[in-house]
Amino acid sequence: MYAGSCLCKRIHYEISQELGDFGYCHCVSCRKASGSGHAANAPVSRQHFHLLSGAEILKEFESSPGMFRAFCTNCGSPIYAFRSDHPALLGIRLGSLDTPFTKRAREHRYVAEKAPWDEIEDHLPQYPGPHTP
Repeated sequence: MYAGSCLCKRIHYEISQELGDFGYCHCVSCRKASGSGHAANAPVSRQHFHLLSGAEILKEFESSPGMFRAFCTNCGSPIYAFRSDHPALLGIRLGSLDTPFTKRAREHRYVAEKAPWDEIEDHLPQYPGPHTP
């Protein structure tokens, strides 16, 4: 259903299921990993994530206890993240998709950690920390 890659195009992947509802995460780790005010992440089952190329340059980094972020070691593009207590669920970094994705965000999470220069100007629900529906 979806294809994605990193900036240098050495990592390619496919996702064989519809991506779940997504939101914007404003936590410090997501800001630093994305290099912007927030990250846009959509959940997908790991069994439906298929790495087609680039396994040798995909690195998983434990950014905080139990939180792993996978990125290309050549160009630095973030690809996915997961928690060690839920390793079967990946948070796909929507910026890495090559296939058009038309869903709209549902929420803003960790707004208590947002950058002061990152103004939220939409009307989506905002949560100071994690939000689990």
